[in-house]
Amino acid sequence: MRTTARTIATAGTLAALVAGSTAVLGATASAAPNVTPQGVCGSAYKTVNSAPIGSLGTVYLTYNSSNGKNCVATIRTNPGTAKEMSTYIYVPDTDAWAGDSGSYTSYAGPAYVYGKGHCVSWGGSISNVYVSVENSNCAALKERRVTEVR
Repeated sequence: MRTTARTIATAGTLAALVAGSTAVLGATASAAPNVTPQGVCGSAYKTVNSAPIGSLGTVYLTYNSSNGKNCVATIRTNPGTAKEMSTYIYVPDTDAWAGDSGSYTSYAGPAYVYGKGHCVSWGGSISNVYVSVENSNCAALKERRVTEVR
């Protein structure tokens, strides 16, 4: 029960932090044709997981085995007029998180955290569609995905 309450509290905190990061991180993403997770995160990052954000786009979880870092990027299916977008990643074991949000034409991110040997929670949003993935990429826990329209 305590873990569930902490997870809910953590998710709420992450949503607030991602929303509040616009002023600090808002200028990191820009329009680019044929955007890929490796184009956003770096060529050494390999896609290890992804989650659709309705039909609007996809949030990608990538990993760089040489430095132990994960990166997330939210990429639109059809770039165009700027829309509110976000991406975040959180490592519960270390309480490390990173995120990006703002009004973007093609992608939000990148957001990096050290995650070697740890479960990660991550997600993103485009317009009013939000997706979160908890307990991802770890053998001990079952992954939980939630998509919601607000």
